[in-house]
Amino acid sequence: MAEEPTEPIADDLVEDVDAEKKEASRKDRPTGSVHFGDSDFDVEDEYGDATWGEVCSACCTHTPAEWGWLFVGIVGVALLLYFFLFGLDLLGNGAKVMSGCKAGELFGDDTNPIAGLMIGILATVLLQSSSTTTSIIVSLVGDEDGTIGVEQGIYMIMGANIGTSVTNTIVAMGQMGDGDQLERAFAGATVHDMFNFMSVAILLPLEVITHYLKHLTEAMVKNANPKDGEKWEGPVKKIVSPLGKRVIIVNKSVTKSIANGSKDCEDFYPMSCEGSPTYKSCGGKFGLIACDKEHNHCPAFFSETAEAKDDKVSGGVVFFIAIMILFTCLLGIVTILQKMLLGMSTRIIYKATDVNGYIAIAIGAGLTMLVQSSSITTSTLTPLVGMGALRLEQMFPLTLGANIGTTMTGIMASLVSDSIDSLQVALAHLFFNVTGIIIFYPIPFMRKLPLFAARRLGRATRVWRGFPLVYIGVMFVLIPLLMLGISAMFEEDTKGFTVLGSFIVILIGLALAYLVYWCMYQDGREKCYTCMTARERKRVAIKELPDDMEFLKARVAALTEHTGLSTEEEEDKDAEAAAEEVEA
Repeated sequence: MAEEPTEPIADDLVEDVDAEKKEASRKDRPTGSVHFGDSDFDVEDEYGDATWGEVCSACCTHTPAEWGWLFVGIVGVALLLYFFLFGLDLLGNGAKVMSGCKAGELFGDDTNPIAGLMIGILATVLLQSSSTTTSIIVSLVGDEDGTIGVEQGIYMIMGANIGTSVTNTIVAMGQMGDGDQLERAFAGATVHDMFNFMSVAILLPLEVITHYLKHLTEAMVKNANPKDGEKWEGPVKKIVSPLGKRVIIVNKSVTKSIANGSKDCEDFYPMSCEGSPTYKSCGGKFGLIACDKEHNHCPAFFSETAEAKDDKVSGGVVFFIAIMILFTCLLGIVTILQKMLLGMSTRIIYKATDVNGYIAIAIGAGLTMLVQSSSITTSTLTPLVGMGALRLEQMFPLTLGANIGTTMTGIMASLVSDSIDSLQVALAHLFFNVTGIIIFYPIPFMRKLPLFAARRLGRATRVWRGFPLVYIGVMFVLIPLLMLGISAMFEEDTKGFTVLGSFIVILIGLALAYLVYWCMYQDGREKCYTCMTARERKRVAIKELPDDMEFLKARVAALTEHTGLSTEEEEDKDAEAAAEEVEA
């Protein structure tokens, strides 16, 4: 009987599968040292402290071939980083066009602190930029019509502080392909969230009771005299924006005009352009997508015949393209950096990135002032946390610095608005973040709270990869919408809405009480853990099923060849031959 053609390669296939499972480990080295990329690499382990001499030796001692590959790697990272920042720019612009009208409708002088907080969160999530949200709030506070009061502006600024962290949380999801990286990246992203949530939980009630931010900033701006000036644009935006303006340009006056009630979204349409569309031929009047005033050209997604819904669709397309660019560049950056760091001792890496926490805060603030966006700073650092090159304890102070740096945008916007009230709100944003840092960073015990919460959230992604999507949907969309809706019912000042709002609050209170009881006394946490684990195991099983089947086939083929047992196919052939002999 002829041999099956698949049998001779069975052993080779098994050997290949086994070889793929062999990875570098500290156990393979006589010294027991841990290198970046080892199978038993864990950022939580303590590996000892290296000297700066070792760091310099590791960084500067290379062969000519290694220097060549390092140069190629650095150029590759720089190129991908540029397009990563370009993707972030498109992400923000696409979100502003897609939801600019709705975001503008959120703003209003509602004296309810909870409503102001939720408006700040939702507006920032929709616009994908706390800098844009704070600039709009500051300008509306300084408006002659007094669209927003100082106190309400402070509450909205607190919400914007929370909403800004959604961008780097989305970026962390780009590392879903690796469980270890996703856990670390999600923890690195959500440490920003946890600090902001905890700061608001303490400072919002304090502000409602004492109005300390209002009184402090009121005393500071008592003799201030802001003057009109030019808006400063960071050098990074100057590098990235020329390419971004070729794709889409946001007409920010739409959101501001809707917010102060002077116009509706449809009032900006239809547009009237004479001949080929340019800034001048359209008279400088545009809908959600505008043309470039400086260079007198229109972006690729501009259409002079577009209606509001058409521009919103264009914004959605740009938003989707931006997500694809971000994830692609993120994958490329992480892959190149891993190749460059692979095999390097973790002691060297951690010594090189070990900076005093207060210096790290200053670095984070300086970087954010330079790029004019806390989202860019934190989103760029998140992949480094994911790949293990930056520890969570080092990410935390950089995030705090980014929170301070982003307040400079609001302060500069207040100087342009020529209003004492707008400067007061911008300073309140600064001192809100400074107060939060004073509470949560200098004292080691308090510092551990946001770090502990972020690590727990990171571990939740290990249990179920879909957790980040649920987290973003619940914390940044569902809860703010629910709280804003309940607040609106009480603000209507009618018995029907008041009773309905009270009934909903009671139901939510009972639901939360039962949830606590279920978790504490009915093994709720274990049941939830079991449910998410089962979902993750099912997902992994489906994903790995083809590889497992190939592995099992190779093992069965090797076992069959070794034992000499006949296969089912051979048994069928023997049976057919025996039947033919009997018939003969």
